Amino acid sequence: MKGRLFWKILIGFWITFVLISQGIWLLFSLLDPGEQSGRMRAMARMTVAAATSAIHEGGEPALQAQLKTWPHDQRRQVIVQPQAQPYDSAGALAQDVAAAPDGKRYRAIYVAPQTARVRSLFSLPREVLIGFGVGGLVFAAILAWYLTMPVRLMQGGFGRLAQGDFTPRLGPAMGRRRDEIADLARDFDGMAVRLEELVAARDRLLADVSHELRTPLARLNLAIGLARQDPAKLATSLDRIGGEAAKLDEMVGELLTLAKLESGQGPNEEYFDFAEIVKSVVQDARYEAEAKHVHVLLSVTPDDEGAEWIARGSGRLVARAVENIVRNALRYSPDGGDVTVALRRGDARFELCVADEGPGVPDADMAALFRPFGVSADGSGFGLGLAIARRAIAVHGGVIVARNREVRGLEMQLSIPAIV
Repeated sequence: MKGRLFWKILIGFWITFVLISQGIWLLFSLLDPGEQSGRMRAMARMTVAAATSAIHEGGEPALQAQLKTWPHDQRRQVIVQPQAQPYDSAGALAQDVAAAPDGKRYRAIYVAPQTARVRSLFSLPREVLIGFGVGGLVFAAILAWYLTMPVRLMQGGFGRLAQGDFTPRLGPAMGRRRDEIADLARDFDGMAVRLEELVAARDRLLADVSHELRTPLARLNLAIGLARQDPAKLATSLDRIGGEAAKLDEMVGELLTLAKLESGQGPNEEYFDFAEIVKSVVQDARYEAEAKHVHVLLSVTPDDEGAEWIARGSGRLVARAVENIVRNALRYSPDGGDVTVALRRGDARFELCVADEGPGVPDADMAALFRPFGVSADGSGFGLGLAIARRAIAVHGGVIVARNREVRGLEMQLSIPAIV
């Protein structure tokens, strides 16, 4: 990679140099041809005058000695011939010599070749060519190293990621570099961190699912064994088997719902009344709360029958999320306690607060509250309800935040965008 990039940079450098230098020459030639022609005529007159003076003073040998001190290109444009010999006056400037020391009469002619413009395109001094050649090599080598060094680091990092190693980080290797490549390295580090989190979450989920499945499966095997040992307990065993099978079916359904949400499947593009969903969930929860003598209190602000509570997405998923939050509050509320459900409309958002009077959650376990198979104070359920609720609200552009209340209990705040 480095070799290919080096030669591309070097060739590009040389092409750019030639185009710029010849473009500037052509620009000056086109913009000021009269002045250039005037300079050439003045140079021709000076050259012919110098050649005529040298022939007059010392003849043709003196002219040859003087020509050796002139530049090679200018030397070839001076022609000396006898005056009697005819010459082509087109594009030439001639001057006759009165008499040379040898008595002969000569004519000094300055010839401006028609091909001079074409030849001057690449008639650069050799020193300039060497300087630009060395400079191009050094420039191409430094630039190739500057570009390929982080690319090689990224190549190695991607290779380690492909092998399952998510520890490489490229940010420290960039140092104080502040350019697009450094931004790409930081994006690589973010990707590596995210991949590490996803793989860890996947492994943890698989371990949790395996652990959770073992319990109902063990109970199923135990019930089957009891039925075989004592046929008189067949009905009881069948009831136990049916209950455990129902739990397995519920768990699989919860896992499928969570998998669909985690895979990024967006909600259906429909409109629903968020306030009606909350009221329906609270109404159902009050029936369950009667057994524990728990009071479910609902407040809506503003309490206006004409207020609109329209949101966009899947009303079924949002209802599932609200129901999981309210059920969680009921599960941990003590007998005779209160569950407060407060709904209000903020700036372009609907906000729902569900507070209970339960034991709350230790601060160390707060991060695991919305994790699949996370915190479970009483061991009931699968620990999937809040994980599904958080993801369902997230796909609607909302958030769920949980915190312990100052007195006692847990408070969850949910918000989703409103249709303005």
